[in-house]
Amino acid sequence: MPIETIYGNLQGLKSSQIKQLQRLYQQRLPGDRPTTPEFAQRLAAISTEINQPVCAYVNRRGQVIRVGVGTPRQTQIPPLELPRYGAERLSGIRCIATQLKPEPPSEAALTAMALQRLDVLAILNITGSGFQRRGGGATGYVKETYLAHLVPIVETTDTDAPLASWSVSQPLSLDILSNQDFLDLVEGLEAEFQREYVATQVDSDRDRVLIVGVQTDNITPQAFQDTLDELARLVDTAGGEVLQTFRQKRSRPHPQTAVGEGKVQEIALTAQTLGANLIVFDRDLSPAQVRNLETQIGIRVVDRTEVILDIFAQRARTRAGKLQVELAQLEYMLPRLTGRGQAMSRLGGGIGTRGPGETKLETERRAIARRIARLQEEVNQLQAHRSRLRQQRQHREVPSVAIVGYTNAGKSTLLNALTNAEVYTADQLFATLDPTTRRLVIPSVSGEPQAIVLTDTVGFIHELPASLMDAFRATLEEVTEADALLHVVDLSHPAWQSQIRSVMSILSEMPITPGPMLIALNKVDCVDSDTLAVAQEEFPQAVYISASDRLGLETLRQRLGQLVRYAVAPS
Repeated sequence: MPIETIYGNLQGLKSSQIKQLQRLYQQRLPGDRPTTPEFAQRLAAISTEINQPVCAYVNRRGQVIRVGVGTPRQTQIPPLELPRYGAERLSGIRCIATQLKPEPPSEAALTAMALQRLDVLAILNITGSGFQRRGGGATGYVKETYLAHLVPIVETTDTDAPLASWSVSQPLSLDILSNQDFLDLVEGLEAEFQREYVATQVDSDRDRVLIVGVQTDNITPQAFQDTLDELARLVDTAGGEVLQTFRQKRSRPHPQTAVGEGKVQEIALTAQTLGANLIVFDRDLSPAQVRNLETQIGIRVVDRTEVILDIFAQRARTRAGKLQVELAQLEYMLPRLTGRGQAMSRLGGGIGTRGPGETKLETERRAIARRIARLQEEVNQLQAHRSRLRQQRQHREVPSVAIVGYTNAGKSTLLNALTNAEVYTADQLFATLDPTTRRLVIPSVSGEPQAIVLTDTVGFIHELPASLMDAFRATLEEVTEADALLHVVDLSHPAWQSQIRSVMSILSEMPITPGPMLIALNKVDCVDSDTLAVAQEEFPQAVYISASDRLGLETLRQRLGQLVRYAVAPS
């Protein structure tokens, strides 16, 4: 990119005016002063002639590194292009901007300063007319100036309180502005930012996360809130700390950034002031959306599917589980290689590179495609192995029941209570990932005990990612091949009805229609009488249990006996 590129809105500018702007790159300013009267007047002269604001960005060596036509908001440097960027220091760049109206800097300009972590923002208010210098030549007239800079604020217990704000001076003359001790100011500010940064990084092991939700017309406010609450649980389960949640109501997601431009700016400023290092969206993002968001915000952006995949990667214990998780991650990642922007570094590719970098990208893509093909073969072998095990059980005429349900409904706890298994349980989403099969003796019609096998399967979730459905087909076949299903529901969850609908929707998408189902409404010890009344009216055939307190398990065994008898009876 040429060093004399002029950014912003150049429409209607003459070539001579563009050359004047380009010549600003040849100017050199002192490192210990915000600007000089000569440079400021020259900037104001050009701004007066073109009747538009002009911004010049200067590094600490006094070199002009960017010239733009427009406001600081319109000409700002993307965070990923800043030479130094982080919550603990300033970017090492100052902005000198003209303003056509005689007023203090706008909030948009100050927000742009904060997003770029500028050393200072110097605003030059111009009169709109010039005066003649001796010897001829018009020059802009700077009426008054303002000097703005960031100010660190000590973190409080209020999660909405920012960690950074700004300070704006009173109107200053150009001479006073030019004589400010710029170097002493920024060195003092950076020392304060460093102290506050160290104080807030005590628990740096956890990702500091901002959640972003987009409410479209086809979702109710309650369903939208349930989705955001569940996403916060997912982030917590993945090991992140939710700092703040953003909401925006739109008829449809913005094609480039999912949310509107103003909301992106708000997210970026909050991420920077709160020290967030990860943005999580409540919906799947396209590669282009991720790239645009990371460019404008300056930190990593992921979607809901990536959070779920990360949890699965943490939870997988067996070889089969790890195999299926890796397959799901690679299938999700492959189409997003070219669009990852900043995150391409995870794969060893270049950031927006050309030539050799593109070759490296193609190499990565082929390597991942080969790995996916190998994993697909191993998953097929896993399917065949589990199919042989099921055939052996069927040969012995042992009925099978698969426990299904929404994640964290209590499936593993119920399996432990019924069979004295020792499956890991926790009040977390996707606490168990690998299917576990145990033998259970239940009463039969003749009164003689009958043996069945119970299989605890991976938990379902609203809009289960397609990559997971494909990769976990070997596990999900335990559901479709079972003689019957036991659907465990967390009745204490506020959205228990929508969770039932989500599970039923996933089951309806299975390639083979599952067998008959018994609904077990769990955690009845934690619900009120109104909820019980609604459940009894809506699901009169359900069985009511508390797996943790072992309530209703005998009734459940008897109902399982009736379910199995019905499932295996000759048609």
